[in-house]
Amino acid sequence: MKNLKFFIDTHDKNNQTFPEQITTAEFEGFYAQYEQACYAEGVVPVRLHVGYKEGRAFCLTLAPDAEAVKRAHDRIGLPYDSITEVEFATPGDTFFRRPQ
Repeated sequence: MKNLKFFIDTHDKNNQTFPEQITTAEFEGFYAQYEQACYAEGVVPVRLHVGYKEGRAFCLTLAPDAEAVKRAHDRIGLPYDSITEVEFATPGDTFFRRPQ
């Protein structure tokens, strides 16, 4: 099994990468298609945050590389603003890394 890394991809209606006025039910149906595309590309959807009113979404996935995340999006014609490899940086993580 390849080492998986965390990625966040972003979508924004102002950039035409998130649908205008999508309903929760419509989004759930669309997201089910995206999940299938992810699994086909070896990408694991972990969590997503959606601001329906603002028309923005932030999706956290595990993947071997950013190209796999891009391919999952391309499979269903889902545009994105960015795909960024990220690490967790919680206050606890930061605290334990500080010099004593």
